[in-house]
Parts: sequence; C-alpha cells; structure tokens
Amino acid sequence: MSVATPPPEKSGPSTPLEIFENFFSVAALSLMTLLPVIEMVARQFRWPGIPGSAVVVQQLTLWIGMLGGMLASRTDRLLGLSSSTFLPESWRGPAKILSGAILAAVSTSLAWASWVFVKSESDAGSYLLPSVPKWTALSIMLVGFAVIGLRAIWHASPGWKGRILAALGLALPPLYGFVVEPGTSGILPVSLIGLLIVTVLGLPIFAVFGGLAILLFWAAGTPAASVPVEMYRLVASPLLPSIPLFTLAGYFMVQGGATKRLLRVFTALFSWIPGGLAIATVAICTVFTFAGSGLTILSLGGLLVPMLIKTRYPENFSIGLLTASGSLGLLFPTSVPAILYCVYSQTPIPKLFTGAILPELVMVGCVATVGVYMGIKNNAVREPFSFREAGSSIWQAKWELLLPVIMITGLFGGFGTLSEAAALTAFCAFIVEVFIYRDLKLTRDYREVFVECATIVGGILLILGVALGFTNYLIDQEVPSKLIDWVRTHVQSKYLFLLLLNAALLAVGALMDIFAAILVVVPLIKPLAAAYAIDPVQMGVIFIANLELGYLHPPVGINLFLSAYRFKKPMGTIIWATLPFLFILMGTVLLITYVPWLTTAPLRWFGK
Repeated sequence: MSVATPPPEKSGPSTPLEIFENFFSVAALSLMTLLPVIEMVARQFRWPGIPGSAVVVQQLTLWIGMLGGMLASRTDRLLGLSSSTFLPESWRGPAKILSGAILAAVSTSLAWASWVFVKSESDAGSYLLPSVPKWTALSIMLVGFAVIGLRAIWHASPGWKGRILAALGLALPPLYGFVVEPGTSGILPVSLIGLLIVTVLGLPIFAVFGGLAILLFWAAGTPAASVPVEMYRLVASPLLPSIPLFTLAGYFMVQGGATKRLLRVFTALFSWIPGGLAIATVAICTVFTFAGSGLTILSLGGLLVPMLIKTRYPENFSIGLLTASGSLGLLFPTSVPAILYCVYSQTPIPKLFTGAILPELVMVGCVATVGVYMGIKNNAVREPFSFREAGSSIWQAKWELLLPVIMITGLFGGFGTLSEAAALTAFCAFIVEVFIYRDLKLTRDYREVFVECATIVGGILLILGVALGFTNYLIDQEVPSKLIDWVRTHVQSKYLFLLLLNAALLAVGALMDIFAAILVVVPLIKPLAAAYAIDPVQMGVIFIANLELGYLHPPVGINLFLSAYRFKKPMGTIIWATLPFLFILMGTVLLITYVPWLTTAPLRWFGK
C-alpha cells in the first residue's frame, strides 16, 4: 500500500478551497470532542444536555470522512497499492495517468450518485434537527467526491498533456450511464478486469470498492444513489465517531512527546533484564497501536531502532521487531479495528475486549520472548535497575499513564457511550499535552494536528463507506447464504473449517486494507461461524488476529511499506527482517484458534 506520510509543511493554505478544508476539519473534530464531553458532564450532574448533540456528532463523522478524503487527495495520499514498488521507471508515469483517469471516473460517478441522493432528500423535505434540512449535511458528499475527482486529474501527471489524458476518464460515467446498456454482453467482465489491472497499478482502495459497487449495481439495474445511501447508513451508527476521536487522542500523545516519556518508563522498568530494551520496544508499540501502526513506526522508529542497535541488537532484527510490534495492540481496548468489528458484527464491545486479554498477551509475549532470546544471544547491554530512575520516569509521565485508565473507565465503567469515552480521552490528551506538558502549542500545532488526523481518518472512513456499498450488493445477491451452503456441503469438520478460515483471512489481510476487510468479509464469515457453533467472541479474536498479520504479510502489508520508507531500506530487506516474526505470530493465531479456552476463560472470570 502507498505510504501516507505527511507532506512538507507549508506556511499555510493558499486557496479558498484549502482554507475551507482546514477550517471545517478543525471545527468538526473540535465539536466532535467537546459535545460528547459536555453531555457526559451534564448527565453526571443531572443538568440538561445539548439537544441533538448526538445527531450533530454523527453528521460530523460524515464530514470528517469527506473532508479527510479531500485533504488526502490534496497531497496525493489516498491509500492504495503502490505501483512504484515493482514497475519499471519508464512505466510509472503512464500507470499514474491511467490510475488518475479511473480515480476521476469513479469519483465523478460517486459525485453524481451523491447528487441524486441529496436531491431526493431535498425533495422529501427531511430534517435532521429543527430548521436544519438533511440535505445540507449530505451535500459534503457531493462536494468531496467532485474535489477528489478533479484532484485525481491534477496529480495524474506534472504536465498538461498527462492531465488531459487523465481527464478522459470523465467520459466513462456518461458512457456507462447513457450509452452502454447494463445487459450488454461482455461489458461487465471486461470492466471488472480493467478495474483489477488499475488496482494493481495504484488505484486508491476506496475507488476500488467504489468502482466495484458502481459497476455491479449498474449491471443489476440498481439506482446510482445506492452507494452514498449505504455510506450514510454507516454514519448512523452511534459508535462510529469513536474512530476519529481515539485516533485524535493518539495524535495528541504522539505529537506531544508522550512516546519519549513512556519509553523512558518502560526502559527504566525493563532494561535491567536480558532483552529488556526489546521488551520495552514491544510494550510501547503495543500501547500506541490505537493511534495507528503508521504513527508507531514513523514516530518511534528513529528513536527505538538506533537504541536497539547501540545496545548490540542486529540491525535487521531491530527493524523487524519494530515493524512486527507496530500492529500488536489491535486486540487491546480502544483498538479502532476491533471497535469497528464489534459495530459491524453486533458483538458487544466489552465482551470482545475481555475475551481478547489472554490471546493478546500470548501474541505480545511471544514477540517479547524473541527479543529476550536475541538479547541473551548478542549479550545486549543491560542497565542496573534504579528505583530512583523508575520513580522519576513514572512521575514525569504520570498524566499520560492515567490516559489508558480514563479510556478503560469511560469504556467499561458505565459513565457514557463508547463515543463519549473516546471524546473524553481525546479531550484529556489535549489538556495534558497542551496545558500540562506544554509540548504542543495552540498557535503552532493545534491546526496541524487536527488536519493531519482528519487526513488519515478521512481516508479510512472513505474506504468504510464505499466498502459498505459493495457489501450491500453481496447481501442483495445472497452471497453469504450461498457460501454457507457450499461450505457446509464440502467441509464437515469444524477444525478443518477453522484451518481454511485462517488461510482465507491471512490472504484477505495480505491483499486488503483491514477496515475494508471488516466490512466486506464479516457478513460472509459471521453466519459461517454460527453454523459451526463457534463462539462469536472467539470468532472476532481470530478475525482480528489474522488481519493483524496482514500488516506484516507481503505483498501489501502496510507496516512493510512504512518501515521501508522510515528506514530507507529495500522492500526485500524489510520483508526478510520481518519474516521470523510473521511465522511466530502465525503460530500464535493457530494457538488462539484451536485453544478456545484462551478466549472463553476471561469471559468466565469477569462474568461477561
């Protein structure tokens, strides 16, 4: 996948559109943080809350998704397969132009579908709140997709000739809409093959699923507005706002220097034992996974890998350890993919996180054990334990150490909803980093943190929205029920089914973004798991653990690309360094799969 790295900082937005994007991104995330916190406080003191605040927060999630997509397109950072990793230099320019043309075509089609949806709501006279028509909130979909389409043409080539060629993609939507009949023989297979080719050449993931959904709905004669309607249906989930809010909390902590303070804590606690620095590396990366594997590798890589090498760990091992640890915390509370899985599979969030305690500890423990082994083998430098240093480091990081307590208390303590707990965490992280540690400055960093967070989250929410449209097509065609019938006919053994399921999920994780995989694959495997009497919590743990491996698995494991970018190493070197950890984690996934006690025991212990 292409690496979403920050562009060089500019002095400020230079066009009205950039000012619009930045202003509303900051405003939307700020309101999404403040409104739930106000509601929580008001409820505790039995004060009247703000009428309609929950509806406003849900609609702002849609705005963040579209504004973030616009921001990502502004800097050419929409997540997709990277053609530059395998194409000859002379082919990369034409591949970029072709990808830009198809991206423009898909985005224009989605913009037209959004216009149909907005107009239907306007004609119906629907209201979100008194005096607030529903179409005003939906209009951001039309604007967002149109802007993404135009920027796709602009970024397709540095020269006007290439841009004009990319603009030819704008002819495809009217061609399919008004000229080619849906039932025309051979058109759909050829179109799908063409989409597959452009996907490999670098088409953004949201456009892959958007293109699939549009083509399949077009062939079925379904109205064009189906995809944006499904996107909007996703926003209706009251839990979805937690995704941008937990990500924002992570950004505040990483940009505010929490990583250095917490690294000092873990180093002081573990550096006296063999492999202590490796254990500290695994621990801090696991803690910060909720902020995204990208942030973990990019922000901690330059700090941790030199420290590991300095203490006699081999360079390749150090890079492999950090790369593997970058996604280890996906089963811990506040993990965004785990939350999304719960939302979409209707699995209670407290039950999943409770059942995941032992499986996650097994995965973390196995990677840390390899670090201990390498520390002993290479006679890694150890520091004598110092109560003074341990106490000093913990005291210095005390406020940041309290943030996970706030997360878990808000999530499991019954004080509010998941989105309110996420908002409280983000708000507290803001207070800690801006006003207590003062490493973030309101005048210097506030806008940059919010805009960067919106850019990353927007790319994720775009994928989720269009992937849901594709999933809806699969459900309309009864694909899940047909798959169940086929599997039950050919696979009688539950244990063989679990083995095949792991293999299939590993392939999905290696080829598909984790968020899109959740929306596309969960409707297929959930009824299958029920058919084989697999506990739904164990199914969730198996699913997420397998997709966790997808971050490390060639050809498109995102952690591999991030490490190659961060450490300026060839992809082959990164893959080779990470391979031992991939095999180890595969073994832990099989253990989790075939020893259900690891998942069910914590549920019994805590009465879930």
